[in-house]
Amino acid sequence: MGKITIAIDGFSSTGKSTIAKQLAKSLGYIYVDTGAMYRGVTLFAMRHGYVGGEEDNIDGLIEALPNINLKFVYNEALGFAELYLNGENVEREIRTLAVSRQVSRVATIEAVRLKLVAIQQEMGKDKGVVMDGRDIGTVVFPDAELKIFMTASPETRAARRYKELLGKGEKVTYEDVLKNVQQRDYIDSHREFSPLKIAENSIEFDNSDMGLKEQLDRILNFALRIIEKEK
Repeated sequence: MGKITIAIDGFSSTGKSTIAKQLAKSLGYIYVDTGAMYRGVTLFAMRHGYVGGEEDNIDGLIEALPNINLKFVYNEALGFAELYLNGENVEREIRTLAVSRQVSRVATIEAVRLKLVAIQQEMGKDKGVVMDGRDIGTVVFPDAELKIFMTASPETRAARRYKELLGKGEKVTYEDVLKNVQQRDYIDSHREFSPLKIAENSIEFDNSDMGLKEQLDRILNFALRIIEKEK
């Protein structure tokens, strides 16, 4: 069976990672969570005072980029790979609202995107990969055989994210989460370098009123049709 590249882009909290993980598992493909990579850089930047304080030090962060090592390590117990930042498992730390507040800002930095895009392209050079993010179908893999752009209303996405954060023990309000979702939408869509947009030949997929099983079944069907043609 021929292998293809699957690019899943879209707004924050649309469930891209959840669907991408399940899709990769169903196809026996490699899954790469590019959002986790940007969150890893953001966590590094916050820990070293480059962002999140009274004043950002973007030049300092750019100079420190060679000191950032990101690696995914598969966790058999969980069934998916976790992100390691300079040898430390930071999977839980990168999912906090504090990191969410800063990640879109860090993701606007051209040097950061160039570094991570190069890593992502290397990870997917042999195809058989499902990658989700903001610019996978437009920048990382513009020739991907299957491109999905996931969307849902800001209120629906905020409700999902709010429930997720509460489940992890974070003390947040729905209003704060909704505000963060809306701010990230604006920054992601309006940044100068590699903005979030629907890639050419992409399938727009609104999952506002759709359960996980229906989403997976539909997207898996898209993929299998293309894979069949690649034989």
